[in-house]
Amino acid sequence: MGRDSACALSVVIVENEKVVDTWTSLIRPPRKDFLFTYLHGISWNHVKDKPAFGELWPDVAKLLANVDFLAAHNASFDRSVLRACCDMAGHEHVTVPFLCTVKLARATWDLFPTKLSDVAHHLKIPLKHHDAASDAFACAQILIKAREKGHIYEDLLQKHALKPAKNRP
Repeated sequence: MGRDSACALSVVIVENEKVVDTWTSLIRPPRKDFLFTYLHGISWNHVKDKPAFGELWPDVAKLLANVDFLAAHNASFDRSVLRACCDMAGHEHVTVPFLCTVKLARATWDLFPTKLSDVAHHLKIPLKHHDAASDAFACAQILIKAREKGHIYEDLLQKHALKPAKNRP
């Protein structure tokens, strides 16, 4: 068990405040035992025949090639999981900054608490919490709604890009 054991990944591409593309897949983690089935409902039986992260990442990396940043709710956690998965699979890390929609929701609407379910409820965004596709879509909608409210969220970008792991072939 570890941060390298993601079992689902979803990407929602936003351009000009509109969702223009989505991609979602279950992932076979590197080990049979992984945590949080009680939260997301995904068990080994759901993922045992799915591709490993390393098999999916080249296509995802192409999808992300032209993005300005990645957004996630509690971005530091998602960044660390993505980094661990890339390390495990021997892939380069993403180098674009991350934007945390927790911080964005606090800065834009002064919301507390700011769990994704709380923010989605406040903004009337449909959410099936802990479902990768639904969570990603909700984050995209938070970005869009913040921009509609006039928030210039670039000041919230976490600009410490991930550096490639040392000793990688």
